[in-house]
Amino acid sequence: ELGWTESIPYLDRPPSPLEFYREWVSPNKPCIIRNAISHWPALKKWTSAYLREVVGPKVVSVAVTPNGYADAVFQDRFVMPEERQMPFMDFLDIVEKKVTSPNVFYVQKQCSNLTEEFPELVCDVQPDIPWMSEALGKKPDAVNFWLGESAAVTSLHKDHYENLYCVISGEKHFLLHPPSDRPFIPYELYQPATYRVSEDGSFEIVDEKSEEKVPWIPLDPLNPNLEQYPEYAQAKPLQCTVKAGEMLYLPSLWFHHVQQSHGCIAVNYWYDMEYDLKYSYYQLLDCLTKAVNVL
Repeated sequence: ELGWTESIPYLDRPPSPLEFYREWVSPNKPCIIRNAISHWPALKKWTSAYLREVVGPKVVSVAVTPNGYADAVFQDRFVMPEERQMPFMDFLDIVEKKVTSPNVFYVQKQCSNLTEEFPELVCDVQPDIPWMSEALGKKPDAVNFWLGESAAVTSLHKDHYENLYCVISGEKHFLLHPPSDRPFIPYELYQPATYRVSEDGSFEIVDEKSEEKVPWIPLDPLNPNLEQYPEYAQAKPLQCTVKAGEMLYLPSLWFHHVQQSHGCIAVNYWYDMEYDLKYSYYQLLDCLTKAVNVL
């Protein structure tokens, strides 16, 4: 209805800043860009041996969960992962299965962790994407480093960022919904909580009682409960796989659910969105959806 295609288009080269803004950012359309990061040293250098040598004993933040779902609805709570501080080499031992653990580990801290926790690796990529920075007239708010197990899954959500997601090794599997699917995607309010490891090694869920309730999507788009959420049958998800050396442009306010191959490494650039007419349209759609649900 709104011109979305049934598949995500590919570009064979990075566009000019004007072309990218006009053809993709302004109409809020995703695409996968080939040959945009082929000059990055990281594509060849970022082996496990190299990462051990460069980062190795450094203590970094790792998200740990019993089920692979961090920042997701579980047992009627919005549950955040245990954020464990551990030597990066110990994390690599788990990813490489040199050490076995019943839990799921994922380097996924999103506060510009590449520049804050892994500055040794920045020279192997770029501090920003020049044509994107020129198109938007700003530098990225955050540059994030991602590495984890295949069991680590990102639940369906949206962000207020223009997102360039670059896969260094392995594959990322995205399920996407345009903002216009908002009426078919359920939101509910949940008590925020955090996983905490007990003395016996098991996880318990501890409520963050001082925090306000969090609006989140309870639905699993890979196995939707259409009896509970029948409206979702009208949504039209798009699926794509981003392979090593490829970049996904994920526009602001697009809903996304993410899986990955085991040990996949990625870097993404978050540029703050413009709070313009597109944002106003989305807010209107969101308010109308909530009003209809109340009736």
